[in-house]
Amino acid sequence: MEIGIDSFASAMYGSNTLSSVDAMEQLLDRITLADQAGLDNFGIGEHHKKEFLDSAPAVILAAAAARTKRILLSSAVTVLSTSDPVRVFQSFATLDLISKGRAEIVVGRGSAIDAYPLFGFDLKNYDALFKEKLELLLLLRDQEFVTWSGKFRPALNNQPVYPRPLQEKLPVWLGVGGTPESFVRAGSLGLPLMVAVIGGETHRFRPLIDLYREAGKRAGYAPDQLKVGLHSPGYVAASDEKAVADYYPGYAELWTKLGRERGWPPVTKSQFDSLIAPKGVLVVGGPEQVAEKLLRHSEALGGVDRFTFQMDNAGLSHQQLMSSIELIGEKVIPLVIKK
Repeated sequence: MEIGIDSFASAMYGSNTLSSVDAMEQLLDRITLADQAGLDNFGIGEHHKKEFLDSAPAVILAAAAARTKRILLSSAVTVLSTSDPVRVFQSFATLDLISKGRAEIVVGRGSAIDAYPLFGFDLKNYDALFKEKLELLLLLRDQEFVTWSGKFRPALNNQPVYPRPLQEKLPVWLGVGGTPESFVRAGSLGLPLMVAVIGGETHRFRPLIDLYREAGKRAGYAPDQLKVGLHSPGYVAASDEKAVADYYPGYAELWTKLGRERGWPPVTKSQFDSLIAPKGVLVVGGPEQVAEKLLRHSEALGGVDRFTFQMDNAGLSHQQLMSSIELIGEKVIPLVIKK
């Protein structure tokens, strides 16, 4: 199992708001440490809100590529529905050259809708936009000269697209939430799957992952081509007790705030305790507990090839995040490999 981190480039640490310059510098320091600590990948999301600095993830990843040597660098996710696939491909092909073959793209429709009005797209075309643009992105990846036509973008007529990446086939993962159609789409295309599970119990996604694998098999893809990734909130501290003490206050504050916006009740400690329980989604604890939970999740889902922690939006300080990265590299990864 590959283990890494996804970040939304948050500039908010609890009640303290960093300057954008300081927040970006600290993020790059964390990516550098993740590389040194032996983590497998680091992903940057895409949002267009004041509290996040990740509206241009490929730019952040390119800066990280200049500071790192081995860690894979990906989006998490690129909101493809509101992007031009040609520019997405060119940006990540360029990143692949800068990083010497370490770039990946995770594409999705976006769980937040802020990009749609910003770039002039209609939400009624939510799925149609993504379907068409994914088709073009995969064509761009596979062919140097492209002939293509669609509804939402001008046609291409034997048009060459440059630069070409260092990797022969730039990895494209499909980021999904909970709709069966998305899982079937990923399997039918033979694309690796990144499942975002942020609430409830992780094992409930097994039927959807089975749909993915069945669709891939029907389309003629071998099992080893159908990779499954899992993205969930998490945090590692020296002990289970310290992890909860560090993580719960910021987590409760964030989700209570989101709840007010969406009509949900405030977060309670009993709810949190259920989420850090063995079957709960939150991967929060000391190294041993976290390693056991990762393995348990993998077994429940029929095998997980990659797990990414989302940990920088729960009011944790830069130092706490750095310490967590060190513990993942020094203790969690060896424990997962050993078991």
